[in-house]
Amino acid sequence: MIKFAPAKINLGLHVLGKRSDGFHRIETCMMEIPFYDIIEITKSFEYEFIQSGIDVGGKSSDNLCTKAFLLLKHHHEISNVRIHLRKQVPIGAGLGGGSSDAVTVIKMLVELFQLQVSEKELEEMSSSLGSDCPFFIKGGIQLAEGRGEVLSSITVKSIPRYLVLLNPGIHISTKEAYSNVSSSQDKSSLEEVFSSPSRQWKKHLKNDFEESVFKNHPKIKELKTKLYEAGAYYASMSGSGSSVFGLFNEPVTLSEELKKDLVYSGNL
Repeated sequence: MIKFAPAKINLGLHVLGKRSDGFHRIETCMMEIPFYDIIEITKSFEYEFIQSGIDVGGKSSDNLCTKAFLLLKHHHEISNVRIHLRKQVPIGAGLGGGSSDAVTVIKMLVELFQLQVSEKELEEMSSSLGSDCPFFIKGGIQLAEGRGEVLSSITVKSIPRYLVLLNPGIHISTKEAYSNVSSSQDKSSLEEVFSSPSRQWKKHLKNDFEESVFKNHPKIKELKTKLYEAGAYYASMSGSGSSVFGLFNEPVTLSEELKKDLVYSGNL
């Protein structure tokens, strides 16, 4: 069985303060994009995890694919499998690749072993693996609140239909991103912003991580500036970085400089 695990981008990301459990309260709109890791799962006598493509490093036991398998095995009686992850989505890049991989593995195992698992159970299981995981159960476009796991539908009008996604190869850990972020209440709600034309997003749609990340990594700020120079309706860092995306209404010819950091361009 082979499936594609999609990445996501964040249309706006507001950090609203710290919770009593140490996590931060956020508000963001997550949007699934057609840029994927590839996962193959087959039944096996012994559990095996193989990884190719981008090297994620670490032990196989630390990979979210393995953790997803062990989590489902804890809740349901399933046999061992062989998982092959072809990693194409950069890590530490604000694209949710690891979370998507984990959820895709769970959904593949449910299908492979013909398990009766409700959507609510999938969401509860996946949330224990990471805050972004529940989003990938349904994907699409969703408003995420809480620490990112409280999801609801949101209407986003007039999204430019062409995406350019850049990654400068800078790994930004969640710890680094949150250690320097400052929350601000002086911002428009996402629902207000999305009711306006996308040409106005540049002024009102903010990612609170950008200020601190740009100070430490000016290259990321430079990529955002160059996407606007290339004619983007809206450009932003995704999540806590380091990927930057631009939304256009039609295909765009990029400079040779931007092509060096290009990981995806195409229709949404």
